Amino acid sequence: MSDFAQTVKQQADIVKVIGSYIRLRKAGAQNYSGLCPFHKEKSPSFSVHAARQFYHCFGCGQSGDIFSFVSKIENASFPESVRIVAQKCGIPLPKREYNSPEEAAEASQRRKLLDLHEAAATWFEQQLRSPEGALAREYLVGRGVTPEAIKLFRLGYAPDNFNALRDHLSAMADPQLLRISGLVSSKDSEDAAGNAVPGRLYDRFRKRITFPICNESGRVIAFTARALDSGDKSGPKYINSPETPLYSKGQVLFNLDKAKAAIRSMEFALLVEGQMDCISVYMKGIQNVIATSGTAFTEQQVGLLRRQTTNVVVNFDPDAAGANAAEKSIALLTEEGFSIKVVTLEGGLDPDRFIRERGVDAYGAAIRSARRQSDYLIDRARQSFPGSSPDAKIKAMNYLLPHIRRIPQKLERDQFAHDAAQKLGIDSAHIREELRQAALKRQDRIESKSSGLTEVERVLLRALASHDHCWATASGAIQQHPEWFEHLATLSTLTVLAARQGSDPISEIDDPAQRALLAQVLLDEREPPAESAVHDALHGLQLHSLEFQQRQLRAEIAAAEQRGDWADLAILTQRKLELDREIRKLHI
Repeated sequence: MSDFAQTVKQQADIVKVIGSYIRLRKAGAQNYSGLCPFHKEKSPSFSVHAARQFYHCFGCGQSGDIFSFVSKIENASFPESVRIVAQKCGIPLPKREYNSPEEAAEASQRRKLLDLHEAAATWFEQQLRSPEGALAREYLVGRGVTPEAIKLFRLGYAPDNFNALRDHLSAMADPQLLRISGLVSSKDSEDAAGNAVPGRLYDRFRKRITFPICNESGRVIAFTARALDSGDKSGPKYINSPETPLYSKGQVLFNLDKAKAAIRSMEFALLVEGQMDCISVYMKGIQNVIATSGTAFTEQQVGLLRRQTTNVVVNFDPDAAGANAAEKSIALLTEEGFSIKVVTLEGGLDPDRFIRERGVDAYGAAIRSARRQSDYLIDRARQSFPGSSPDAKIKAMNYLLPHIRRIPQKLERDQFAHDAAQKLGIDSAHIREELRQAALKRQDRIESKSSGLTEVERVLLRALASHDHCWATASGAIQQHPEWFEHLATLSTLTVLAARQGSDPISEIDDPAQRALLAQVLLDEREPPAESAVHDALHGLQLHSLEFQQRQLRAEIAAAEQRGDWADLAILTQRKLELDREIRKLHI
């Protein structure tokens, strides 16, 4: 670890940094707990120790220090993780060093792409304020978008020109980087030999209102653009930036950078379908709102949201596409253990239009009266397969069963099944049997197992985890008498603790059971054992070791007698007599 990384680690508050990604609750003087961001769970098994600056999940076994956490959750390299932590903690960055030319080139390209998108966002904002942006401004006013919303969300206008943005950015980047950015397009062709021939670059977004898409840190990484004209010549109503090194549509949630503080404080997220819905709701004071940008949820988006909350209210558009997207999102959120409610607005309105026509108070009331996902899905099943015929009931039940099976909690599954049977007029025994068969295939939730430590091991592990004379006494004994420990299952744990290699000894252990055991010890907030207790434990461990050797010698003596090897028998008997004397001394 570099000197700068060590400095950052010493100055950083791991609870504050991890708490910026997931909700943590105090669970002791130095311990904090929360839902693990690395696997799905309903009960917190993820622990952070403030003083020792490490985390451990007793559910999936992930553990490490502040850098490994940021590396995993941001999918970042170690140097990038150090930079992220330093920035979060306000620590000035030194001149960047890279491990390889490839790493340096990749980081340089990412910085340039971020700069290009920032320049494009600023330029689009300027175009919206220009005379040519009058039609776009008129449209936004008609949709009730205020100047404050335009400024906050950095809405812009891409003029009806094939070359304007390309020419504006050409001084910042070469054609290849512009092509990679996704801000421009080209019509490529092939030569006579079949080789690709890059075509002339032109602006991707033209005569459209632009909505910047930001990452979780608030940096612009892509755009969605809405056409002002209608008809075949104007193209699709909305177009998005393509996949780039900065942007993948299924891995970003619109407005999460602005909404995450409100999501945590209100303890739920409001999920809508499009940018205009999101902006309208947010500007009316409901700031825990995010959007999927017209797509159903992906696992990556669920992972982003899980860091903030596991409670979601879904309010998608009421049309067929919106209902299907809502259903798919509910399915994925259910599998990930989220608590879900669904809003269906009166009159078949979307959130933006509902607020403009009926006001934010009415919308707030609709959110508060949101239905459980089970009630919403049962009603959707009855609407999709109306009637009371056996065929309609079977189709409705088959529609609901996958949703019921996805629910992790048995009590909730049973309640859903009971409600569905009652409202569909089906014998609940049929649904229960289907669920019973599915339950046989369900994978049991990972549970942390008991460590099974002896009292001697518990005392010594607590001593080795301390920072005073207890550690010196215990580690000294390990260095002088390693043979005492060779028969113990906790050998690697004891050895790593005694070595005191940094503040993250868990990373030195590969075995999951040993990692969990060590994490339990390091999270133990009891006072270190008294020195007398450590001496007693070492005395007991020495006795345990000698008795272990005694049992081995008895087995070897019996084998020598059976072989008739009297010379070996004499040597083994003499060693046993000496061992017996040592044991008697320890018993005095």
